[in-house]
Amino acid sequence: MSTTRYLLILPLMAVIAYLAIVALVYFSQRALLYPGAGATPAAEHAAWGESVRVKTPDGEMLLGLYSQGDSDKPCVLLFFGNGDRVDNYAFLAQALAARGIGLLAISYRGYPGSTGSPSEQGLLTDGMAAFDWLSARCRSEIVVLGRSLGTGVAVNTAAERPVAGVILVSPYLSVLSVAQRHYPYLPAQLLLKDPFRSDLRIGKVRQPKLFLHGRLDDSIPLSSGQALYEIAPEPKQMLIYDGAGHNDIFTDSMVDDVIRFVEALAEYRP
Repeated sequence: MSTTRYLLILPLMAVIAYLAIVALVYFSQRALLYPGAGATPAAEHAAWGESVRVKTPDGEMLLGLYSQGDSDKPCVLLFFGNGDRVDNYAFLAQALAARGIGLLAISYRGYPGSTGSPSEQGLLTDGMAAFDWLSARCRSEIVVLGRSLGTGVAVNTAAERPVAGVILVSPYLSVLSVAQRHYPYLPAQLLLKDPFRSDLRIGKVRQPKLFLHGRLDDSIPLSSGQALYEIAPEPKQMLIYDGAGHNDIFTDSMVDDVIRFVEALAEYRP
């Protein structure tokens, strides 16, 4: 092959390779965004709480773990991260139970123990269905706690349901903005099916909010959480943990901060 012909073909090959990468990312994006979906079956015996079933308006059945608290204490509704599972939160359930606070954690659609396949609209529907299930059983206030991907579910639930408070652990401005940061060479805005635009929903969340973020987080950078905090309405508070990253943020000290926030919500009651 002549040098001239090679130089003409090389850019074409580069374009084809780039388009192949774009196509691969587009068609596999939900597997990348929801790595915990369908990965393993639900545990036969729950690590904590009672196994419950939450039915969604569109006919899916979600697995939940529920630890009932005292009738005069708040309940926490947990939305976990994208590779997580409900039975990983015995430590949180136990810490809350010691203060009489209940906990419900749900397994999103398509995740172990639940039917369906995950999508943004599906997870947002799951969040509201879980709130409705818990509000029928918790005689006191409900606080939503979202972690990582789950912060988008928590923000939407708080915007659509009368939650008493919101705790956002490693939150993002949007999944779109995180994708743009990690994949600057891809047209994420055109490709992404599930952008989770918390930035467009946080304005409706007027309840007290606690933002928690690790300074060393390289999955969802602190700057993304701070950007969401800046546009969130009052009342709000942000705590930054200097030595924490994305997966090691749940320490005893951080759980204590969560409990203090939940118990202090009585100060905001009219």
